[in-house]
Amino acid sequence: MISILGAFLFAIAAFMTILVAFGAPLGEFTMGGKYKVLPKEFRIIAIVMLFIQVFAIIIILQAGGFLTMWFSEKVTKYICIFFAVYLLINSIGNFFSNSKKEKYFATPLSTVSGICFLITALNI
Repeated sequence: MISILGAFLFAIAAFMTILVAFGAPLGEFTMGGKYKVLPKEFRIIAIVMLFIQVFAIIIILQAGGFLTMWFSEKVTKYICIFFAVYLLINSIGNFFSNSKKEKYFATPLSTVSGICFLITALNI
């Protein structure tokens, strides 16, 4: 069940990434909140991030037993741990962001997602 929560929360982040990649004025929620609309070079980064986010969603659902495994359980576990650590470090960066929108939206989102990845990894 935790893996579904983690996938859902990460899907929210992925949806936001899609919106900012296509020029929605939500840039204050991401990448330091410096831009209301991301410049084109940052949109390319957002698209790359989207692929990574979709991969992470697939991995956590596989680790939770909801999708067929692409990798061994051991590799899937390590990938989940990687994303857990990444998200928890990302939470620290979000917390210290100058953007209040990023601080109060992205910090809890990435923190809870990271915890979900960690719990899921430990239950494999």
